[in-house]
Amino acid sequence: MTKFDAPKPRRQLGLFDATMIVMGGIIGAGIFANPSEVAHRVHTPFVILGVWVVGGFIAMCGAFIWAELATRLPAAAGGQYVYLREAYHPAVAFMYGWGLLLITQTGGMAAVAVIFASYFRALTGVNWNDSVVAAIALLALTGINCFGARAGSNVQSVLMLLKIGAIAALVIIGLAVGHSSPESEVLLGQPVSFGLLKSIGAAMVPVAFAYGGWQTATFVAGEMRDARRDLSRGLLIGVGGVVALYLAVNLACLRVLGPGGLDSTTTPASDVMRIALGEQGARWIALAITISALGFLSQSMLTAPRVYYAMARDGLFFASVGKVFGKSGAPVIAIVLQGVAAIIIACSGTYGEILNFEVTVDFIFFGMTAAALFILRRRQIGSDMAVYSTPGHPFTTFLFVVSCAGIVISAVIASPTNSAIALCIMLAALPVYYFWTKLLTHEPRE
Repeated sequence: MTKFDAPKPRRQLGLFDATMIVMGGIIGAGIFANPSEVAHRVHTPFVILGVWVVGGFIAMCGAFIWAELATRLPAAAGGQYVYLREAYHPAVAFMYGWGLLLITQTGGMAAVAVIFASYFRALTGVNWNDSVVAAIALLALTGINCFGARAGSNVQSVLMLLKIGAIAALVIIGLAVGHSSPESEVLLGQPVSFGLLKSIGAAMVPVAFAYGGWQTATFVAGEMRDARRDLSRGLLIGVGGVVALYLAVNLACLRVLGPGGLDSTTTPASDVMRIALGEQGARWIALAITISALGFLSQSMLTAPRVYYAMARDGLFFASVGKVFGKSGAPVIAIVLQGVAAIIIACSGTYGEILNFEVTVDFIFFGMTAAALFILRRRQIGSDMAVYSTPGHPFTTFLFVVSCAGIVISAVIASPTNSAIALCIMLAALPVYYFWTKLLTHEPRE
């Protein structure tokens, strides 16, 4: 067994498990808010639906790349952290873990908390600021998780079914009562120009965020009966299914609200159900979304500590961050750090600004991780057995890297201040890393 190999569990996962993990990792609360974020930036049905199709294709390319990385380096813990460490340098991996803690993981949590706040206000009618409601939700969940409250598999399954049920209801009712015909609208709404390209690039930022999560399925590659077959097929079916669901949601919103109505709201799902079924329908969908968002946030608080644990084992982070406490086994310090950072981000700007903050750094690391595949192949790093090969490599891999660069540039253009803050936080990891390794002595933990 090489140092990259992970032991096989008693129950190995199959195609159905892989597909559910893929879809569960992608479908969060973003799809209930991001249709309006996209409509803020592009204004015709053809372009709105088009960017969702392009985003799905990019997600598919990325999923295939991660499938090869996961079968090539089936590490026990760390995922993307391990890929970056083996391909580049521990400093790059440390920067990723640093960014995960202070920007990407916490930024994603902050964004979902703001979605929760929007629908919570629509449900209850409270006249509070979204940031305040989001901060209260994050603070409460941080405290609960520190005491070791864990959502069991049955609870998570119920929440997943609730999300799918809410999406299905939104699509069926929206298509049934909608009257607007997207086919009758103009295609682009403006001449082909740099301005149009800039608008499309800005619209790709919320789309990229909504499709994020497919990479989490690769964490369980070492637990599958046949990773080459089941993971690749699960990624294809899972991402393809999500693309179909997302397109259906956007089509339903466009039929009921039209491009202008979608542009003018921050709670498109509630507005669709209000038009279709009145206030009772709006309250029902808002309740489903708020519960779904809370479940996603609670689950997210316990996923990233595996990276901090891997960093601590490498002697690159405080050992206490990856440590679990008491009978609950909760990584309290990591949870508190995540919660505090997420609250700060949630109070720092609007939902769209938070998206640009998070996506800027997230897609830098996505691009670097995809490019790592070239390095790992050339150096022949990783397992030589049961390695899934990325379809169309090197062309699809290069296309994904270029797409990531384009999304980063679009995020910077759309929100230069928030993107600059995120980039400065990310780059601050380098002096911290060299201070840590040069001036402090930390041996990797066994």
